[in-house]
Amino acid sequence: MEWFLKTVKENYANFEGRARRKEFWMFVLGYVLIQVALLIVSGIFSIISDTLGMLIYGLLSLVTLVLLIPYLAVGVRRLHDTSKPTWFIIFAFIPLVNLFFLYLMIQEGDVGPNEFGPDPKSGENGGNPFNNYPPTPNNPFTNSNP
Repeated sequence: MEWFLKTVKENYANFEGRARRKEFWMFVLGYVLIQVALLIVSGIFSIISDTLGMLIYGLLSLVTLVLLIPYLAVGVRRLHDTSKPTWFIIFAFIPLVNLFFLYLMIQEGDVGPNEFGPDPKSGENGGNPFNNYPPTPNNPFTNSNP
């Protein structure tokens, strides 16, 4: 839920930079869970009262519209992580071609900086923990004391 809220609060309409796979897929998971929960509630309320059910369906439509912009933003940033241009987001809305978009969302991002910004994974856990492996021994023949 943390990644979903981060995307909605901090990067609502941020189409610049890069997004990790985890950020994209956690946003999609949160989006789907909200949609399913509202559908179940609207189904239950429709049994009780048609008017109440239609109000929840209206809320569902409003939530879908409100979350469209962050979905597009995180999708574009995810494309940037794989060095793909922004306009590839159109593939998400074309039937059968959206399978290519799905492939791009699953694909590992570029390691290191690219034209869209620094690697979003580089700041996690202090970067690569194996940068100094094996450790370089100290040279006993140099005098480090002046």
